Amino acid sequence: MQRVKQKIAIVTGAASGIGAACAARLAQEGALLVVADLNLEGAQEQVRRINEAGGHAVPAQVDIGDESSIDALFDLTLKTWGGLDILHNNAAATSLSSTVDAAVEALDVGVWDDTMRINLRGTMLASRCALPLMRARGGGSIINTSSGAAQAGALGYSAYGVCKAGIEALTRYVAAQHGKEGIRCNAIAPGLIVTPVTQAYYAGETGEMMLSHHLTPRLGQPEDIAHAVVYLASDEAAFVTGQVFNVDGGLLSHQPYYADEIRARPAAMANATKGKA
Repeated sequence: MQRVKQKIAIVTGAASGIGAACAARLAQEGALLVVADLNLEGAQEQVRRINEAGGHAVPAQVDIGDESSIDALFDLTLKTWGGLDILHNNAAATSLSSTVDAAVEALDVGVWDDTMRINLRGTMLASRCALPLMRARGGGSIINTSSGAAQAGALGYSAYGVCKAGIEALTRYVAAQHGKEGIRCNAIAPGLIVTPVTQAYYAGETGEMMLSHHLTPRLGQPEDIAHAVVYLASDEAAFVTGQVFNVDGGLLSHQPYYADEIRARPAAMANATKGKA
């Protein structure tokens, strides 16, 4: 089934990880794609894979921290495919969050400013460019990538968590302002997703500790997010807008002592669930 057949889509941050999986899945479902990333070679490689598999995609280099670069991306999309139906705002400056983001007291103001400029401002600018193109086609779907970090505090990653909370608020504002035009806007908040970049980090004891806080028997895969993106992009989600979908294996849906309780009472937990589907 091709749920987004002939729909025109942009996926940012699509050279690897979650974005690459989302682009590949949209292509499988029939979308005409612009695969956009700061890493042009990576975007080109992803396009090669999509097209060899029978899809239709073109690469684009985009710096979502640069307004003119974003404008050029949408110009390319219009010239190549003639419009826009789907925008997946997935790109983010993950190198900042993984290296220099910190607790508030230790946070460099420049890191805060760069995180907001690239992640939050970039998502706003891309959405602003998408709106008139979608309006011209009678509607469309904007899908933003948020994070569980927007919904619960942690010891670090302060700027990242706050910018993602801003993206969730932006999602609701765009949905409210443009719903009557047939333009929907939703966000997905991934949990812990294992990608080539994060695989080593989640290996061993760290991965076991992370997994203990999930309700599922495994951590997430990029394809888990891709399935949700295709749904939100498709007409199946025509009555869904202004929502944040947590695709996180139940990470934020349980009591804070869940993992400790399982460790303390393994036998009791096993007996409690015995025989249940």
